[in-house]
Amino acid sequence: MGHSIHNHLHSSHHHQAVDGLVNLFTKANHDLTVVQHKLEKEFQQIYPDHANPMKLVSRIKKVQEDLSALQEQCRELLAAKQDLIDKARTTLVGNISSLQRLQASTGVAVTSDSQDPAYTNFNKIIDEWTAQVRSRKGDVTEDSSSEDVNQLLFSAIVA
Repeated sequence: MGHSIHNHLHSSHHHQAVDGLVNLFTKANHDLTVVQHKLEKEFQQIYPDHANPMKLVSRIKKVQEDLSALQEQCRELLAAKQDLIDKARTTLVGNISSLQRLQASTGVAVTSDSQDPAYTNFNKIIDEWTAQVRSRKGDVTEDSSSEDVNQLLFSAIVA
């Protein structure tokens, strides 16, 4: 009989401890629900169109990731564009040189670089592009022969 009383007291004590934990968790859950509702009400009052700050933070992080990817794509595009400009310049200069040699060998008056409309237009476009990029960056230096116009553009737009 003593054994049965001991088990009953022990199990009664055990149930009281479990009941205490259940009550503690129930109260904690209730308190968290109250806090959640208060925060949602506060967000609705403070932020326009019921914006959720957590969703906004998530969207900002996504935009930052997209921006990094976009910057890398921009670098690749500008490098390809610079390569195209360099190749176009090399081809044009080579063609002008060949034309001048041909003119000289046939006795026709040799056209100078400054008289060649294609070469003049090409340089004009590059100069205008450089001026536009400089004006965006706030750099007014005129000597651009050794500078990479695309690097200026990239730093003006992305940086």
